[in-house]
Amino acid sequence: MFLSKVFLSLSNRSKILKRFDQALWDKGGIAAVSGFPGLACWEERKQGRWEKKLQVFEFYHAFITVVSSDRSKMSQSGEKGKFPDAAGYVGFANLPNQVHRKSVKKGFEFTLMVVGESGLGKSTLINSLFLTDLYPERYIPGAAEKIERTVQIEASTVEIEERGVKLRLTVVDTPGYGDAINSQDCFKTIIQYIDNQFERYLHDESGLNRRHIVDNRVHCCFYFISPFGHGLKPLDVEFMKAIHSKVNIVPVIAKADTLTLRERDRLKRRILDEISEHGIRIYQLPDADSDEDEEFKEQTRVLKASIPFAVIGSNQLIEVKGKKIRGRLYPWGVVEVENPEHNDFLKLRTMLVTHMQDLQEVTQDLHYENFRSERLKRAGRAADEDVLDKDQILMEKEAELRRMQQMIAQMQAQMKIKPGDD
Repeated sequence: MFLSKVFLSLSNRSKILKRFDQALWDKGGIAAVSGFPGLACWEERKQGRWEKKLQVFEFYHAFITVVSSDRSKMSQSGEKGKFPDAAGYVGFANLPNQVHRKSVKKGFEFTLMVVGESGLGKSTLINSLFLTDLYPERYIPGAAEKIERTVQIEASTVEIEERGVKLRLTVVDTPGYGDAINSQDCFKTIIQYIDNQFERYLHDESGLNRRHIVDNRVHCCFYFISPFGHGLKPLDVEFMKAIHSKVNIVPVIAKADTLTLRERDRLKRRILDEISEHGIRIYQLPDADSDEDEEFKEQTRVLKASIPFAVIGSNQLIEVKGKKIRGRLYPWGVVEVENPEHNDFLKLRTMLVTHMQDLQEVTQDLHYENFRSERLKRAGRAADEDVLDKDQILMEKEAELRRMQQMIAQMQAQMKIKPGDD
């Protein structure tokens, strides 16, 4: 392969033409030049039209690659391109690219659960997060219906594609939570749903066909806290204590536009103190590695300091200074959903997107493994109990058989004694 860098100018036309011409004759091939529109091919050299073409190429830098027409040399160069022979190069550095291509082709799955009292803006926030409408025809019950209403589970699945990456998002809503007068057992339905998804995944994982397992396990739970109280309610504490070992809990303060900045900071500190006091384990963002850039480290620090996230949701587009934004219009101004100075919406979305893989890994390695080990222990104890029951039954039957044999022996002894008396 021949490579030369040529500067074409008015002063060295003859020299350049002679050099280029001689190189082509020596190699007996064709000239492949990139970056020069209208460059003539090798055939035009024979027709003596180089002088006209040189006017187009003046004051350009060209990298001219002359490839030999010898088939053996072309084959050899092609093999080297496919299989690098550099010293110390094996090729496994390309493994991340293989995983990336396979993951993009397969797509991703994520299940998000939203729990909270009615009227806190759960559905609006979800629609704002993913820029979609998951509840187009949702029925909102009246106050009289909420009195006797029980907790329901509504799972909505939507396929989202962004720049060729597909995400199968499942949002699990829990209408009716905390609406009844007696909410003592309102979260048992939610816990049962989480366990059922673990049980289904365990069953599919233990089956014969494990190639196409659909992962419906709950990877994250947004728990909405009312901004109108002075911290956590007893129901909030009991629910989070009941599920913190089954799912990643992310506390969210709803309708943050009803709080001043000072009230918001005070409520955040109060909620964190009560969470620590009651021993509730919420999702902890992983620390940034030492080799990460400073921007990512700062982002992780800001996200950790923002928990619990105080958010605002809106599906309305409002025009502000010639731009259409998502927000809420009030007599005193506009609250922008995606303005970090107004609320933590962008921080919540950044946390969910940048740590989505970690949420799935924690679900797999911690919560699911705990469920799986407990489930196998229960199965082992049940098997042991069955063995003990069978042994107990056999022992009882043997004891009963011995008693019958003793009775028969006594009866035979009495029958032998009677003839002797006569």
